[in-house]
Amino acid sequence: MLSVGNISSTRTTRGHMAPGELRINSQCQTEQRPLPEILRLLSFNIQVGINTQKYHHYLTRSWQHLLPSASRQHQLGKVAQLLNEFDLVALQEVDGGSLRSGFVNQVEHLARESGFPYWYQQLNRNLGRFAQHSNGLLSRYAPDLLEDHKLPGILPGRGAILTQFGQGEESLLVVMMHLALSTKGRANQLAYVRERIADHRHVVLMGDMNTHAEDLLQHSPLKGADLQAPDLPGTYPSWKPARVLDHILVSPSLSVEQVDVLPHAISDHLPVAMHIKLPSPLCKG
Repeated sequence: MLSVGNISSTRTTRGHMAPGELRINSQCQTEQRPLPEILRLLSFNIQVGINTQKYHHYLTRSWQHLLPSASRQHQLGKVAQLLNEFDLVALQEVDGGSLRSGFVNQVEHLARESGFPYWYQQLNRNLGRFAQHSNGLLSRYAPDLLEDHKLPGILPGRGAILTQFGQGEESLLVVMMHLALSTKGRANQLAYVRERIADHRHVVLMGDMNTHAEDLLQHSPLKGADLQAPDLPGTYPSWKPARVLDHILVSPSLSVEQVDVLPHAISDHLPVAMHIKLPSPLCKG
């Protein structure tokens, strides 16, 4: 168990364990606060700050996946502005500090720019100085538990960040993930996630899940898990959204007050935002 200030961060292994721990933004006040009655969630695949607006950009801007770009910081500035409005953020396709990002840890950078006291970088594919493929967590509230899970798959490089707020049966469990492209790969990963959430009443699953909600809830190991997914417009591709690949799934105990796909075409995915009303025991200090 890792102790960071007064926060405990537990890392659970599956295969190789990437180094990391919950970080505290020294520029922010970090007093313990109870969760608010309305918790504002956001999930966003930021494509490491690359602005893809047409299919041919995947070819003409592909070099930005390998080399630094002058436009990347501008794009991250747009992301940071968006994040200001939220309490808990799941980021996918962020770079942990390599040549292509100008050796900037994008999770840390966005936490600092958006004033998040707590952040965590999950390193999933370590290509040394050339790329640090990661997921990210940003939070305005201190989790009581954080676990780093490497998801199963033929090709390594997919992960889930599990955070718990509160303790006991009234705690809130939030799992942030980026799932595989293949149906079989996703099924194996969702079976693993299903095991992790089985004993929890208040659950949020959020991230780039690479398939639509019906497939997740009716044709995957999540079937029967008692999760709900609001109907959403397309999230991908951002310039002509036709497929809903990004989701926030919640337990029926968590009332969905507002849900939107935000029209911010910064990445090749659009961000998904949701406001949920928490049961009163979760909001007590």
